Amino acid sequence: MGPIRAAEPRDLPGIYRVCLQTGNSGEDATADFADPDLLGHVFTGPFVIGEPGLAFVVADDQGIGGYALACANKPAFAAWAEENWWPSLRQQYATAPRVGADGDMLDLIFSPPAVNQSVVLEYPAEMHIDLATRMRGSGHGRTLIERLLAGLKQRGVPGLHLEVSKTNTNAIAFYEHLGFAELQRAEQSIFMGMKVT
Repeated sequence: MGPIRAAEPRDLPGIYRVCLQTGNSGEDATADFADPDLLGHVFTGPFVIGEPGLAFVVADDQGIGGYALACANKPAFAAWAEENWWPSLRQQYATAPRVGADGDMLDLIFSPPAVNQSVVLEYPAEMHIDLATRMRGSGHGRTLIERLLAGLKQRGVPGLHLEVSKTNTNAIAFYEHLGFAELQRAEQSIFMGMKVT
């Protein structure tokens, strides 16, 4: 098992693959998507490019096996993405049919959800973490989050939040074990948060 290291743009194909293979509440979503890049475009790519100091991966001889990505300030990051990330994707997918799971992701590309102001007030940082099945139970998830927390503390960020599907009970238990607490419930997801400083 390789060491955890900073993510680089060259890691995007592997990061996208892990994102897809964990995209159905922690299970493989490959069969759900005609375009295998859409999940990565929405949930991982902008973090690697827009917040490279808060993007980490772990790899082995099969390639990238997990990642933890964050932005220090969700409102500022959303503004950055609106100017620098979404425009080229909107051009690329301008005529793509919005059907099925692909359509759901295209909707997010063209109309990203509004920033949850009540959450970001105390927990402005946002995190995404996924581990391929072969990496789970190895301790890498905890270590990835510890690396993120260290980076956020250095920046003086007061709190970190994430959004998790209500059906992803394994992830919810993992986050609770690490000290995250439920902040808010949405229709299909739960916002969880942790104080950083």
